[in-house]
Amino acid sequence: MKAIVAREAGGPEVLGLTEVDDLSAGPGELLVDVTAAGVNRADLLQRQGHYPPPPAASPLIGLEVSGHVAALGEGVEGWAVGDPCVALLAGGGYAEQVVVPSGQVVAPPPGLSLVEAAGVVEVAATVVSNLDLAHLGAGEVFLVHGGAGGIGSFAIQYARALGATVLATAGSEDKLAYCRSVGAHHAFSYRDDWAAQVRSAAADGVDVVLDSMGAKYLEAHQQLMATEGRLVVIGMQGGSRGTLDLGALLARRGLVTATSLRPRPPAEKAAICRRVVERVWPLLADGTITPTPQTTFPLAEAASAHAHLESGDNLGKVVLVVRG
Repeated sequence: MKAIVAREAGGPEVLGLTEVDDLSAGPGELLVDVTAAGVNRADLLQRQGHYPPPPAASPLIGLEVSGHVAALGEGVEGWAVGDPCVALLAGGGYAEQVVVPSGQVVAPPPGLSLVEAAGVVEVAATVVSNLDLAHLGAGEVFLVHGGAGGIGSFAIQYARALGATVLATAGSEDKLAYCRSVGAHHAFSYRDDWAAQVRSAAADGVDVVLDSMGAKYLEAHQQLMATEGRLVVIGMQGGSRGTLDLGALLARRGLVTATSLRPRPPAEKAAICRRVVERVWPLLADGTITPTPQTTFPLAEAASAHAHLESGDNLGKVVLVVRG
C-alpha cells in the first residue's frame, strides 16, 4: 500500500509518498480502507521529531481517518466489511489502510460525507474528554485559544452547547469574525493585550481554560482564573517551562492539569469514542454544532498540507483525501 513517510525529522519537504508493507487485522482490530485523514498540529510535531508515537503504535503520521471496513480481526463483532466508519488512531493515518482497535472505530456522524467526517473525531475526542475532566457547566466562563482552528472552533460550539459564556482568541479580523459566527460571545486578537480584554469581559475570572499554548500563557492564565478555576493544558505551542505562583493558585483554590489523548490505552480511548458518539453526534445532527471549514489536499501532497497548516493562514481543518 501507499503511505506518507517522513524520511527524517525536519520541515514539510521530508514527507513523501512511499510504498510500505500491507496490513492485516489482528484479534480485536479492524482493517480500514482510508477515504480521508485529518491533519493535526500533533502531526507537525511528529514530523519535526518532537512527538514520537507511543510504543507499538504505527510510526506513520496521522491520528484520525474516515473510510470503510476492509476486514475484521478475530473476536470483532458489530461490524461488516464495507461499513463506513471513522477512527481515532495512535498513528498511521496518512496511508491507504490502517489497523485500529475496534473500540476506537465508530459510525460516522450523521449527515457528513466521509471527507468531512475525517476531521471530526480527534477534535471531538480531545474537546469532550477535556471539558468532561474540567466539569465545564452552564453559566461558567470558558476560554480557548486558536478559536478559528479545528480544536478551537469545535470547543467554542461545544462549550456554548453546555451553556457556558465563551471567550476565544485568534490572529486576524476574519478569524475573529468566524469565532463569533460559531458561538463565541467575545473574541480577542492575540496580537493585542488579549489578557486585559478577557479580564474586562469576565470580571469574576475564567472558570475553565482549554490551553494549547503552555508556558507562554501560564502566568496570564493563572491571573485570569476565577475562584475554583480550572486550567487544562493540552499543548505546548508556547513552550514547556513556565512560572506558577502557588500562593495565588492556593488563594483561588485553582486546578492546573495537563492531558494528552494519543498515549492513552485502547480501553480509555474506546470510552472516549463512545462519549463522543453519545454527546457530539446528536449535536451535529441537529445543527447545534456545524463542521468547521475544510482545506483538502490529495494524500500525495501531504507536504503542502503541513506547510499550509504551519503558515497560520488556515481556517478550520486540513484534510488529506486518500480516495475521492
